[in-house]
Amino acid sequence: MKFKHFVRVLCAVVTMLACHTCYAAKPNILIVTVDDMSCDSVGVFGCELQGTTPHIDKLAQHGLRYHHAHVQTGSCYPCRNVLFSGRFSHNTGVEGFYQVKNTTYPHMVDLMKAGGYFVGIRGKVAHSTPYQPYGWDEDLTVIDGKLQHTKHPESYYQSTKKGIESAVKAGKPFCLNINISDPHKPFYAMNGKGDIVGDSNVPSHIFKPEEVPIPGFLFDHPDVRSELAHYYSSVRRADDCLGQVMKALDESGKREDTVIFFLSDHGMPLPFAKTAVWHHSTRTPWIVVWPGVTRAGAVDKQHMISGVDLLPTLLDVAGLPHPEGFDGHSFLPTIRGERQAGRNYVYKFHNENSGRNRSPMRSVQSKQFGYIFNPWSDGKRVFKTATRGTITFRTMQQLAKTDETIAARLKLLEYGVPEEFYDYENDPDALHNLIDDPRYADEITRHRTAMLRFMRASNDHALEAFEHRDDPAAVSAYVEKKQAEADARRKAK
Repeated sequence: MKFKHFVRVLCAVVTMLACHTCYAAKPNILIVTVDDMSCDSVGVFGCELQGTTPHIDKLAQHGLRYHHAHVQTGSCYPCRNVLFSGRFSHNTGVEGFYQVKNTTYPHMVDLMKAGGYFVGIRGKVAHSTPYQPYGWDEDLTVIDGKLQHTKHPESYYQSTKKGIESAVKAGKPFCLNINISDPHKPFYAMNGKGDIVGDSNVPSHIFKPEEVPIPGFLFDHPDVRSELAHYYSSVRRADDCLGQVMKALDESGKREDTVIFFLSDHGMPLPFAKTAVWHHSTRTPWIVVWPGVTRAGAVDKQHMISGVDLLPTLLDVAGLPHPEGFDGHSFLPTIRGERQAGRNYVYKFHNENSGRNRSPMRSVQSKQFGYIFNPWSDGKRVFKTATRGTITFRTMQQLAKTDETIAARLKLLEYGVPEEFYDYENDPDALHNLIDDPRYADEITRHRTAMLRFMRASNDHALEAFEHRDDPAAVSAYVEKKQAEADARRKAK
């Protein structure tokens, strides 16, 4: 019996060592997101304001950044579910700010845990999973029973340090998702109403209204400058948070064994950016650093990648199998510096805001052009967006009474048009709608065809409206049906 017991113990040890070896061969994975940060607010992505993101810039110097990277939607809750499901929102059921309890698809947590990873998260927990609570090994938003302040940079050091230590204790590689709250509103030293308030979480640099650049899709006004100054100061504080994350990683000695993914969940929380599908709504500052694989300071201007591709890529990095049903495709070959065919378009959408208001949009974007279909726009419906509560929007409303140019912009924002087409290479701010310009007829047809392909391949419920886009009654019936479903969901809750 003693011999048999010895054999059982020996077999158990061998199995454990084999598993440990398997785990050790897998790279650690660190996914860092910032909240509501436009791509061109980052120095290495062309920010006109000096000093916004020294730590992000330094990270980019060590790895690869993608010039043509987008998230699927300019709204955080559905965006993050796309990131960690590898599926478009119409295939996860998470099209707005609500939970889907009975999911039928595996989430990143399920797949990485099954692959031997310790999986932890800091911030945006409910936003990053189809329902809450979910199966994370550890919620790093709470340490020793204390909820960490979302705007305090040093707390991100503590969360990252704790996550790495927990993984080491478990004898597993880590897959950590650290979600930095800035520059999401409220901005530094400003409350939700736009009042100036005290703020103990002071950025390492505070920007002044007179020095900030005005995005081309906005307008120059003292109130806009004031709000942008607080936004850019919050960008700097987000960068401070990343610096603390990297400090914890460096101190752990795991830097050379860790693949880092950095991106923003969508554009700045101001009109014509967040909660929409224009170029600046979805373009994200995507950086990948993989020691020994990515080339320092590399820039990919050839391939288009998007949020739905993240999870398939993570699985390939970890050497794990793919489940069926992904809408996204791994871009691992591009991380290795190889060419990858089929990366000429990204598919984007918006369905529902946090108040359950349906304003469905669909967009397909190439490197140069972008086509947008707005079934919600009928000349009567008003687009309810998260940016209506900003100082900039309220200032727009006042100035529109006497300024025809701003009045036209406000009308576009609030009422939209059924179709839009932009040359983003020459007009990134989407100021000139080319949908009726005969010189672009071929490109418009090409992009409509690409949209049809995406819709059919992914079983998008908006297909019925797109195929009948010349029939206002049919399109309106689709929108009303979807709004009724959202209303019923609200009542059921």
